[in-house]
Amino acid sequence: MTVTVRAATADDAEAVAAIWYLGWQDGHLGHVPDELTALRTEESFGTRAAARVADTTVAVVDGEIAGFVMVVDDEVEQVYVARDHRGSGVAGAVLSEAERQVRANGHAEAWLAAVTGNARARRFYERSGWTDAGAFDYPASIDGGTFPVPSHRYVKRVQDAPAAGATEPR
Repeated sequence: MTVTVRAATADDAEAVAAIWYLGWQDGHLGHVPDELTALRTEESFGTRAAARVADTTVAVVDGEIAGFVMVVDDEVEQVYVARDHRGSGVAGAVLSEAERQVRANGHAEAWLAAVTGNARARRFYERSGWTDAGAFDYPASIDGGTFPVPSHRYVKRVQDAPAAGATEPR
């Protein structure tokens, strides 16, 4: 199986939304405020996926979108893999691409939030070299409201710091 990663296009938004909606349910139901769950409808993921195309990288396997990642600055905001592709290497491919993007954005460290109750995702991040930097409430926003989501902040160094006395390239 070959996994190809590429920038998402508007044509990918529907597939991204479907993966995101089902994956979000798998990792978040029962672990986030009920008010947030009520607002995270299938339609809301369609709207969000279409609006976030510019931040999205997809993984393609046999011509099908198998997963995606969204990166903004130094934050890996979303990492999702279609149920049929879990355990196949797709997650590692999109996470590696996210780390590359954070590095390309000029940051030495990447971070992401994993819902406290999402043990599967947390194990994956730890196996992938990410460090649990502690619990915090991630501010999830939707429809003008913000909901505190019990999460853990994971961090990973994505590039070496410059040597003492060295200057950053310009």
